[in-house]
Amino acid sequence: MLRLDKVTFRFGGRILLEEASAFIAEGHKVGLVGRNGVGKSTLFKLIMGELALESGTIEVPRRTRIGMVAQEAPATDISLIDTVLAADVERAALLAEAETVTDPNRMAEVHIRLADIDAYSAPARAGAILSGLGFPAADQERACSHFSGGWRMRVALAAMLFSNPELLLLDEPTNYLDLEGVMWLENYLERYRGTVIVISHDRDLLNRAVGEILHLEDRKLTSYSGNYDRFEEMRRMRLENQAAQRTRQENERARIQSFIDRFKAKATKARQAQSRMKALARMKPIAEIYEEASVRIAFPEPEELAPPLITLDGVSVGYDGKSVLKNLSLRIDQEDRIALLGSNGNGKSTFAKLIAGRLSAMAGTLSKSGKLRIGYFAQHQLDALKEGWTAVQHMAELSPGMPTSKVRARIGAFGFGADKADLPVSKLSGGEKARLVLALISVEAPHLLILDEPTNHLDIDAREALIQALNGFKGAAILVSHDRHMLETTADQLWLVGNGTVKNFDGDLDDYRAELLSKGEGNSRDAPAAVERRRGAAKARADLAPLRRAADKAEQRMNKLVSEQAGIEEILADPALYVNDPNRATLMARRRGELSRDIARAEEEWLEAAEIYDSARRESAA
Repeated sequence: MLRLDKVTFRFGGRILLEEASAFIAEGHKVGLVGRNGVGKSTLFKLIMGELALESGTIEVPRRTRIGMVAQEAPATDISLIDTVLAADVERAALLAEAETVTDPNRMAEVHIRLADIDAYSAPARAGAILSGLGFPAADQERACSHFSGGWRMRVALAAMLFSNPELLLLDEPTNYLDLEGVMWLENYLERYRGTVIVISHDRDLLNRAVGEILHLEDRKLTSYSGNYDRFEEMRRMRLENQAAQRTRQENERARIQSFIDRFKAKATKARQAQSRMKALARMKPIAEIYEEASVRIAFPEPEELAPPLITLDGVSVGYDGKSVLKNLSLRIDQEDRIALLGSNGNGKSTFAKLIAGRLSAMAGTLSKSGKLRIGYFAQHQLDALKEGWTAVQHMAELSPGMPTSKVRARIGAFGFGADKADLPVSKLSGGEKARLVLALISVEAPHLLILDEPTNHLDIDAREALIQALNGFKGAAILVSHDRHMLETTADQLWLVGNGTVKNFDGDLDDYRAELLSKGEGNSRDAPAAVERRRGAAKARADLAPLRRAADKAEQRMNKLVSEQAGIEEILADPALYVNDPNRATLMARRRGELSRDIARAEEEWLEAAEIYDSARRESAA
């Protein structure tokens, strides 16, 4: 389907691709991955013919329809459904011709072709795609001009999917989707019959929707069979093998060089020495393993507050006197990790603003701990950064009187080394701006982090760093994200926002995905028996969910204690501590003993909870 042969391309004097080669077979689903800035989007433009190659070739079969979402749908008076339908150019042309054609033979040809392309079911298919991407039926009849740029990006994506190209190129398609839209897209791509190449930093999408990973690194393309988790495993093994080969080669080179040095001056060994010199010259060095420095994110540790941090009793909130959410009675404690579920427009961001203090309650009582500090992240804060200021200047503004060394240490905890700390914001990438905002909202060591779509501009490595930081954070967190992997690995509570309220979702994300997909399929021609089987499976998972959460929470507690103990061990390993601060050394040693006992108890609780969950799961499977 697609062949790249020794492709070289440079932009602004920088080589992005150098004799890169790859082959993608027809019907394959491929994830194109690599760090931000390596040239993934540029490669798409080369495939589309929008940029000219310096050398090499890109081959696609003639007449192959290639589809790529280049920009948002225009803000016209045309309805969403008609905008999507217009993407099928052949259907639109045939329908127009059918209105005017008079020749009987041509009329017959037109109607036969319309039947062949299933033209008359097109409105239902277009509506299903729009619905999956978050547009209810009533909105589908509204004009594009009524929607913001982010929503019109969804319309453009819907139009591209509806046009059904043989080669579909998707560049970060989840950036403008909510979790529900991402789950729908995963399912859609799994069943898509054409060839798909998707650029994404969404690990779950790359695990579910593709069967091959194409990795762009060091200006080359390397193909790996399997999903993203399999790619990581295979790449790690390849790098370890390459490192081992390099070590063996270096040892062999040293041995040969030693022989040459010892015997090149001896007449009896001169020939052998010359032979080994030639062998050494022919030995092609194995490239040294070079890994870019991992992204760092580390939230400061807040002091512990007495529970609860926040309580809501009969609270209503909204805009301009109109409630969006009503009668909320909830509680948030310092150890809570809460993910908010629900389609865009249902009130997730409204709830986040209420808790962050950006909106006031219209009714009811919202109580907060008197010393509570909240860090709130939202996408608009990236635009509020001062383009001419550096990361150091932004942090210094929020930390008056703080020594520059400590200011740099604070932003350094979020991956800003000397090479980035003094760059103006205008020269930072989207991911770097997001990390800067995360650093700024953390300056006062908040007890509660509210993160509304924090991963939109982060690559996979930065997302993993954020996950690690959240799991090590000593406060509470409320997360709104379409990144399922992050939610699964950090959240221990799921709250569903919808129908004007917020309530606990009694299940996990697999249950939520199954529920969403069964609703969508229940509106189609799916057999009732299949729907019933899915419902039964979802109920079984829901019954197990509380046990699974209990086991996960016990494991998280144990891991936190182990992490704290490791930090204390590191402190106690410093001999200077006992000379400079013997009292602190005594306290640390006492705390180490307490932690040993706490870890033993936590481990017992975890093992017991895990055994109960595993036993229940086996019974359910039986």
